[in-house]
Amino acid sequence: MLTSPPSTDSSGRVEQGHDPISPAAAASALRWWADAGVDVMVGEEPHDWLRSNEKTPPPHEVRAEPATPPGEPLPGQLDLFQAWLKDSDSLAFAAPSAPRICPSGDAASGLMIMTDMPAAEDCTSGSLLSGEVGRLFDRMLAAIGRDRTSIYLTSLSCLRSPTGIFNGESQSQCATLARHHVGLVAPRALLLFGDTCGKALLGQSVMQGRGRWHELTTHAGPVPTLMTFHPDILLDQPKFKAAAWADLQLLMQGLNS
Repeated sequence: MLTSPPSTDSSGRVEQGHDPISPAAAASALRWWADAGVDVMVGEEPHDWLRSNEKTPPPHEVRAEPATPPGEPLPGQLDLFQAWLKDSDSLAFAAPSAPRICPSGDAASGLMIMTDMPAAEDCTSGSLLSGEVGRLFDRMLAAIGRDRTSIYLTSLSCLRSPTGIFNGESQSQCATLARHHVGLVAPRALLLFGDTCGKALLGQSVMQGRGRWHELTTHAGPVPTLMTFHPDILLDQPKFKAAAWADLQLLMQGLNS
């Protein structure tokens, strides 16, 4: 249920919280809410409005960080690591002609979102989560008052494998790099899309691990982490949209606490 509906100011702009959003972004968010089954503007459960605003952090499940395999030392600064991802020949699936889709957005935004690897369409467009999947993703972001400039978007692998899937060795290598990446960014929250990310970093599928907070251990400390359905699954199986919306609400609560 939508517990904090957007409002409209005197100029016609729509506001969510304190940040105005455009009518187009508001319409996109409303389409996502409709898809997710939101039908009333209040929650179903009673709320104690006189209760203190102090919030208790949600319980987390902790995953231990695996030992880093021997090899070249990983850059210890985010900008250097991003450059390394762009040029390194030691990445899984690296080949001279293979396109790389590198991280995008604002690393200081507080919200890091990770998918598994670029789709074939992404390799053509040059950006992660493009096409119809990207349009759904943008609606999901608009529903929580964000867009691609106010998140940090990345993937387990910035290269697509020839088969479009990971094998055991490549997944393990990419998970080690992703964990290091998360530690360098140190976001307030990490959102993982899909089973591949969930299993690589938390050892659980989405069905096993969604709906609650986990802690991903990194060299910079634990990072609060959620997992939810990949947007391409939501396109194929719309029945999961309500669960995905519940996950996004949990994410907003964590970011606002």
